[in-house]
Amino acid sequence: MAKPIRSGSDAMKRDFLLFIGFSVLVMLAPQYFRGGYMMNVLVFVGINTMLAIALNLLLGYAGQISLGHAGFFGLGAYLSGIMTTTFSLNPWLAMPLAAVAVGSLAFLIGFPVLKLKGHYLAMATLGLGIIFFIIFNETYEWTGGPSGLSGIPYLELGGISFNSDVKSYYLIWGFTLAVMLFALNLASSRVGRALRAVHDSEVAAQVLGVNARLLKVQIFALSALLSSIAGSLYAHTMTFISPTSFGFNFSIELLTMVVIGGLGSIYGSFLGAALLTLLPEILRGANDYDIIIYGGLLMVMVMYMPGGLVRGIPALFRKLAGRKGGVDHA
Repeated sequence: MAKPIRSGSDAMKRDFLLFIGFSVLVMLAPQYFRGGYMMNVLVFVGINTMLAIALNLLLGYAGQISLGHAGFFGLGAYLSGIMTTTFSLNPWLAMPLAAVAVGSLAFLIGFPVLKLKGHYLAMATLGLGIIFFIIFNETYEWTGGPSGLSGIPYLELGGISFNSDVKSYYLIWGFTLAVMLFALNLASSRVGRALRAVHDSEVAAQVLGVNARLLKVQIFALSALLSSIAGSLYAHTMTFISPTSFGFNFSIELLTMVVIGGLGSIYGSFLGAALLTLLPEILRGANDYDIIIYGGLLMVMVMYMPGGLVRGIPALFRKLAGRKGGVDHA
């Protein structure tokens, strides 16, 4: 007997309920950890989740690879940091200004860059990330060069300064949940369906009336804008930034988060970000073997969970449940 097809409204209700449950768990987390080092790690999970969602919209939904997304992350951080330290601008004003500037720059860059495909596009975005990294290092008078930029103020709201791990946690995860909700709505909208069409076949999408080139540039700019917001939050949470945080290695780590979590899945972005942020902390006690275990685990997941954690974990549970049912029946 054929399975009933789930309607779009049913899927949206499911996603909404899942988002509410996830939000409740996020907001209750500080009650279990009560501050300390783990809260700081969870702050980074939130920032990395925002970045993974931004990249997943570009890669997982539109099918456009980027190996330089750490550059947009860093550009948002430095613009916000410079505006608040050098020009004494209010951080809440500096953040949207930085986001608009980064998004506009990405929009302009996107037209020539996104004409490329495959490994040519990968190389172009890699070069873009390297250019940003060089700018962060060489513009000493603005960025502090390799020594970094310090004295960045904390964010404040209603007399409350977000200067502790718990306060930073609620700030970061408030933004992360907002970005997640926005991305879920975008993915289920007509724009999201158009992005999937472009991912599957640009020619077919154009036949159906989708302006594939403009859509790719727009999602590239949106992805950069969201990365810039994450960068600004990072700068005002850490109060110190340096170029090493925005290099090529971090771009590859972001790409790995998206692939491991699940391409084309917002919750997969969270799973990938959480795993790759927490795993080094879990393996810290393994001394010199941590990198070997880390690499081995990633290889196993790519081999046996090609759809990412978001699809691999339910499939694993179904497989285990099937075996258990077969044993019980016997």
